[in-house]
Amino acid sequence: MPAIIVVGAQWGDEGKGKVVDVFSAQADYVVRYQGGANAGHTLVVEGKKTILHLIPSGILHPETTCIIAAGVVLDIETLCKEISALKTTGLMQNPKQLLISDSATVLLPYHRQLDQAREKALGHEKIGTTGKGIGPAYEDRAARKAILFGDLFNKETLKAKLESALKEKNFLLEKYYKTEPLNVDSLMKTTLKWAEELSHYRCRDTSLVVHKALKASKKVLFEGAQGSLLDIMHGTYPFVTSSSTIAGSALVGSGIGPSTIQKVVGITKAYTTRVGSGPFPSECDDEVGERMRQAGNEFGSTTGRSRRCGWLDLVALKYAIRINGITNLALMKIDVLSGFDELKACTAYELDGQIITEYPVSPGDLARCKPVYETFRGWKEDLTQVKALKDLPRYAQEYVNFIGSQLAVPIDVVSVGPGRDQTLWVKPLF
Repeated sequence: MPAIIVVGAQWGDEGKGKVVDVFSAQADYVVRYQGGANAGHTLVVEGKKTILHLIPSGILHPETTCIIAAGVVLDIETLCKEISALKTTGLMQNPKQLLISDSATVLLPYHRQLDQAREKALGHEKIGTTGKGIGPAYEDRAARKAILFGDLFNKETLKAKLESALKEKNFLLEKYYKTEPLNVDSLMKTTLKWAEELSHYRCRDTSLVVHKALKASKKVLFEGAQGSLLDIMHGTYPFVTSSSTIAGSALVGSGIGPSTIQKVVGITKAYTTRVGSGPFPSECDDEVGERMRQAGNEFGSTTGRSRRCGWLDLVALKYAIRINGITNLALMKIDVLSGFDELKACTAYELDGQIITEYPVSPGDLARCKPVYETFRGWKEDLTQVKALKDLPRYAQEYVNFIGSQLAVPIDVVSVGPGRDQTLWVKPLF
């Protein structure tokens, strides 16, 4: 059963979209298994940029079937706009290329309003969410109050669920957050309009589709959103996302068993970034970080926010490898480091006067950690035209080899630019 999970091994924005797009050329199915429109995957093909928020990154390959599984929170308004934008460029001409689970949680405007109102009310203590409503939508799912994608096609059920939801949501919006309430009839009208547009992609049981594909030895990629260190259980809580972002979530969100998985590919940049609040031991809050930000175009594809930048954190990466069971790595954006006289990699932390090499998970510990670095010679050469790993400059090769030896996980892919063709294969995917 050739099934592969692709996960982000840092705080998100590692380049999962490009990796999945490149991998999709060899895949029959791509399954998005968690998260929502708070993620943005940027793909560059022949110089043309495509940003996806909900649709799996395999959509650029017409022969690949893309699935939005039950674990996703589905902003149906955003999804309709995304589909429309893709169609105008000649993509998604066959509606069978996208399948949406009846069990996916629907995200509606009141989720976004609540999310934004909460962040505003928190002021300086805000989490740093994208304001896309992801947290409130997952809360409804946990509280057994969610509207599911399948509910959109039963008007009576949908109306009853909307009326019930707005009793609570409008009370919070109007009485507590002092913002405008929503009208149930207006919301019903727009929701039915979006449902009609999405009806062509309805699939009652995507778990069964994936199961049959695996039984038939089809090649299936499982695509996550955000990064491992933002996991709701194992990330830098409370500065995390609202879902589980690690590899195990692919099984839960898609509805398959662990015995089906062949490998877990972890995606990491050659440096580290983070968006929003939360601890970041190797952050370079200086001209070095700004240089990385500009060279790497480190601005969010969903919000446009600038990303915090810093040196590669191998302690955090080893933790991500452990909690995901990562078997192979893809090293992204090494080209961004060209021109630095020296590079650094964090190999340990100093915590309360002691040197530690294991990632600390107790509340507050990571925020007190100071990085312990190893230093490397940089390189001046432009890497964006390199076509083979052996053609990388000597010091770039030494840096890649050091990362691989420290992590004890094979690096199968090295990316030297945003384009599909700027991908160096060490080993084949399947």
